[in-house]
Amino acid sequence: MKNLLVIGSRGSKLALWQAQSIRALISRLHPEVTAEIEIIKTTGDVKTAPLSVIGGKGVFTKELEDALLAGRIDLAVHSLKDLPTVLPELLTIAAICQREDARDAIVLREEQTLRSVNDLPRGAMVGTSSQRRLAQLKYLRRDILIKDIRGNVDTRLRKLDDGDYDALLLAAAGLRRLGLESRISALIETGEMLPAVGQGALAVETRADDNSTIALVSSLNHTATQLACASERAFLRALGGGCQLPIAGYAVASTNEIVLEGLVADPFGQEIVRGKLTGSTAEAEELGSRLAHQLLRRGGDRLLAAQ
Repeated sequence: MKNLLVIGSRGSKLALWQAQSIRALISRLHPEVTAEIEIIKTTGDVKTAPLSVIGGKGVFTKELEDALLAGRIDLAVHSLKDLPTVLPELLTIAAICQREDARDAIVLREEQTLRSVNDLPRGAMVGTSSQRRLAQLKYLRRDILIKDIRGNVDTRLRKLDDGDYDALLLAAAGLRRLGLESRISALIETGEMLPAVGQGALAVETRADDNSTIALVSSLNHTATQLACASERAFLRALGGGCQLPIAGYAVASTNEIVLEGLVADPFGQEIVRGKLTGSTAEAEELGSRLAHQLLRRGGDRLLAAQ
């Protein structure tokens, strides 16, 4: 077993929190191993244009994967929702850690609270860079105005507090990991807004032939989360979608059963095709594929063709 591991991470505060949490887990489970973090800038960190312009697939992961393939790092830590569903041939996901809250959150200016999307003021200006959130929010509230927003969480919160937006939509998991849970004005239940595939879960990616590292980090894997996310990712893969298409999927795995919900929307939230399937944990990926094809037959193919 290796005595030194190099962990690749983006340089944002949230990405570093994630990498440090993986390093802490490795140190606790394998105290004989030293783990170091190397910061790597990705396309998504450097370019400031909307994600829909620079492209969604791999913009936060490609440079980390290149460093893995070159042997500069031993493992890369990703927000699973950023990781394309088809990996480079020589790489693999060695572990998916226990999921944080997968829901989206409404964030208002400090000291403000509400109960749901329906409580947002009429004509509110809401900041998000996610086509998935945009489509679902517009489907629920045609009067809401959407304005693109980029930058790390602190930057987005500052723009909100400065009055550039009336509200933000952010992942609850990221806010909690940064100690900003108090900024959550309302959690959006999955019945109202489905999260992104893999949202709230951390993935540890390694070289597929690095058996020593794979054996070491496999102890970080959380089986229920891994099965749920495998079903979600199979759903997204069967739809041919990336993180910038208005596709959402969320699964919950118990001892023997997985419940998967998914949707496809048009970019403006005028139409949504949504479905739900239940199956055994043994057919996690098959379940995702089945739901995808069900939604395609019900009109999802037409919505995706219009993107």
